Amino acid sequence: YDERKEWEYFWLVDPLDGTKEFVKRNGEFTVNIALIHKHKPVLGIIYIPVKDVFYFAAINFGTYKLENSEILTGDISIKELIDKSQRLPLDNNDKTSLTVIGSRSHTSQEFSEFVRRLNEKHENVEFISSGSSLKLCLVAEGIADVYPRFGPTMEWDTAAGQAIAEQARCTVMDTQTNEPLSYNKNNLLNPFFIVSRQGFSLD
Repeated sequence: YDERKEWEYFWLVDPLDGTKEFVKRNGEFTVNIALIHKHKPVLGIIYIPVKDVFYFAAINFGTYKLENSEILTGDISIKELIDKSQRLPLDNNDKTSLTVIGSRSHTSQEFSEFVRRLNEKHENVEFISSGSSLKLCLVAEGIADVYPRFGPTMEWDTAAGQAIAEQARCTVMDTQTNEPLSYNKNNLLNPFFIVSRQGFSLD
């Protein structure tokens, strides 16, 4: 930490996020790459190799999703990349339920309590599950409204997904401080956090 605490910029990479998903062969593991600047993720890339889906975002640039990325070969411009991608979040105006997304591999008493409180406040609450950092991408996309994480994660698990979520007008907040997750801490373990779409309220 004595060395890295001086880093203003650095790359934070998780070459295999979702080890359990990889072992189960369900296709929901990802490759995550983030650029951190002064403790904040300013660029994020998440690639799903099995599905050939590519999420990418950068500060003041927005969040995009590209499917069938193998169609891109050779050198391409940012404009060409964006032209072939979808800007996130997608338009989900016909959505009638509040969708909570959780982990396929991890659950907790806190998560169950969170869902119980939502059911008290909202008439139609739906639950979906997914592996790895895909959960942050699905909130950014607008498929899910909220992803509460009440279990251990490391900085490399969330950095790319946080950039993707935040540039899609979502928030990734520490449950204790109500501040965005911070990076390059002395302890690389993340606090519990909640990812939510713009306008989401627990009340």
